[in-house]
Parts: sequence; structure tokens; C-alpha cells
Amino acid sequence: MAKLTIPEPVASFIDAVNRHDEEAFLDAFVAGGYVDDWGRTFHGRDQLKAWSDTEFIGAHGTLTPREVDIEGDVITVKGDWEATHANGFSSFEFVPEDGSIASLTIREG
Repeated sequence: MAKLTIPEPVASFIDAVNRHDEEAFLDAFVAGGYVDDWGRTFHGRDQLKAWSDTEFIGAHGTLTPREVDIEGDVITVKGDWEATHANGFSSFEFVPEDGSIASLTIREG
């Protein structure tokens, strides 16, 4: 299988998540950044940390990318998510802004 090319800042974000680096995860977002996790939305650093402590970094999650699609300013990575909280093939839709992440939407792959 050919290696996927994942553009920045998404590649660094995935690396931080897979290393379970909470600070790098939080620092990846713009000040008003948010996550939409299957319809539940978490805004700002405090809410992102609280969500992540249980369901993302704190759940020792890892993402193995299988597909990458770039459409306009949106980078979608589909892959295998494995964690102590949830598992399965999922879609991670990133909207970058000024070298950081403005939003991440997680849904069924």
C-alpha cells in the first residue's frame, strides 16, 4: 500500500494524537476551535480537554489513516480509530486555519 500524504497541520495533529500528547493536541486548535463528535460539539480549550480526557487522548486513542481527501479547505481523513472508549472506521473532517485547526468533525466513515 502506498504511503498516504496528509497535509499540515493535520499530519502533525494525528502524530500528536497517536503519541497521546495532550498539550500538542490542544495546541493544534485555534483559540476558538471546536470538535463535533457525532453531533456533540466541544468549543475552546477547556471543553476540548474535558472531552479528550475521556474519549480521545485519555482513552489512549490512535488513528490509522486509510484514505485522505482534500476538497477546497477541508481535509478528510478516514481511518481506523482504536481507543478504550470507542473503536471503528471513522471519518475525521478537518478545517485548517492559519497553520492550526479551526474544527474537527468526527462521524461514521
